[in-house]
Amino acid sequence: MTIQSNTRLTAAETALVEAYTTQLSDLPGDPDVLGVRDRLLDDLKTGGLPTRRIESWHYTDLKALLKGIPAFEATKSAKTLLPLVGGSTVLPLLQGKAAAVKADDFAVTSYAESLTDGSAAERLNAASFDDAIGRINASFVRDGFVLDIPAEAEIETPIEIQSVHAGGQVHTRIPVTIGAGAKVTVIERHIAAGEEDAAFVSSVSDVTIGEGAEVTWVVLQQQGAADTFFGQIRVDLGADAKLKLFDINAGGKLVRQELRIDTTGEGAELTLRGVNLIGGEQHNDVTLVLGHNVPNTSSTDIFRNVVFDRGRGVFQGMIKVAQDAQKTDAKMSCNTLLLSDDADFAAKPELEIFADDVVCGHGATVADIDDNHLYYLKARGIPENKARAMLVNAFVAEVVEELEEEPLVEALEQIISAWLEKHA
Repeated sequence: MTIQSNTRLTAAETALVEAYTTQLSDLPGDPDVLGVRDRLLDDLKTGGLPTRRIESWHYTDLKALLKGIPAFEATKSAKTLLPLVGGSTVLPLLQGKAAAVKADDFAVTSYAESLTDGSAAERLNAASFDDAIGRINASFVRDGFVLDIPAEAEIETPIEIQSVHAGGQVHTRIPVTIGAGAKVTVIERHIAAGEEDAAFVSSVSDVTIGEGAEVTWVVLQQQGAADTFFGQIRVDLGADAKLKLFDINAGGKLVRQELRIDTTGEGAELTLRGVNLIGGEQHNDVTLVLGHNVPNTSSTDIFRNVVFDRGRGVFQGMIKVAQDAQKTDAKMSCNTLLLSDDADFAAKPELEIFADDVVCGHGATVADIDDNHLYYLKARGIPENKARAMLVNAFVAEVVEELEEEPLVEALEQIISAWLEKHA
């Protein structure tokens, strides 16, 4: 498929091109990396941002929704926050720049080094025509962390990758290799330090999980009310590996979070849970593409969405089962509470199956709070507003509790409760 012709750039597209021109001399990269950056920006000038005519962007017309881009400001700074779970190993990305850190149980280096020596060029060049996040991020990325978890390592305390910003532009990448048989919990946290200045943030995580590894990965997005956040996590799940992936969105004005997961080894198991808290004038899009590519793999995907005010939510979930992927067991559901007459949610679960010996299913529901449940609580003397809050909290807490790591569950439940209290 060819990229759409574009002779007239929008204000946001023009701002992206001008931002690249302004930053070019300061962006890290050897000639190969800079060549990739130049090509991707040239594609943007030729094709523009995706519109609803591209199927994967049908509910998020980026050309229309992205109104502007804040300038990159080298003088902005941010500070490390307390970790979600005490005792975690914190890897700070402050205003998009990796802080110097040391770790005893795994290897960690700055992604800027991979840009400078050119080793990042091939992966940056992999963005497809509809991969706006990959293209934008590859054009502007300055830093991040490269993590290598050794085979058979058992890391008892979480690793928290803490991306904190104070506005402006922030673009990071996080390539992670998890060795065979390793056990680790990673918290990928994106948070605004304040509400003063709008931010334009992109983040791409490339995660390769080796044979028999057991991984819990939490993505927590808490951008400011005026921020744009484009996030992407790409996972290669090896043989007999187990991944628990939790995606929680609780902030931002324009959010697109992409989950691209491929099972590449027999016996791989994926447990995917998502919570999307949407309010104000926010547009929140979660797009999942899950590829079952080999026999005997399984996945269960559950997303819970709560929409207040004039918020708009999108869930696109595609499960692809390859012809050779016999004995696949895959289930996906998306459940939404619409708590305002002006709120809106679009759900598009899909199955694409080329194998004949599989168990696959999907479903989606959109509803308000059940009147019977509300009546039950009110009949026991609980005020209506508190009863509604309890029911909404229970609706999303059910999936968070599946983490089974009590300190992490408690921290996430506090964040969810605070968001609900503010918006309800």
